[in-house]
Amino acid sequence: MLHIIKQEINMSKELLSKIEWTCKMKQVKPEIKEGYLHIVEHTNLAYVEPHKVIIKGCLYLFFNEQNYFYIGNLGTKYPLSKLQEYIL
Repeated sequence: MLHIIKQEINMSKELLSKIEWTCKMKQVKPEIKEGYLHIVEHTNLAYVEPHKVIIKGCLYLFFNEQNYFYIGNLGTKYPLSKLQEYIL
């Protein structure tokens, strides 16, 4: 039987400040859910679940130390510097 260990990953202060600053400029309040690291015990398998931010009902996905974010799913990445343009 597989045993999966789930560890919370804290959002970096730099990423959090960028998101909060952008939302403040757009006068919206984000709902932030931090990501998790899922490790399958006794294997070398692991999955990083992204940080989830819900802004005006739209799901945005972020990873620490990345200059990109995703909207809705991991299909298309967008530059973090353009976040303000993608918040509707």
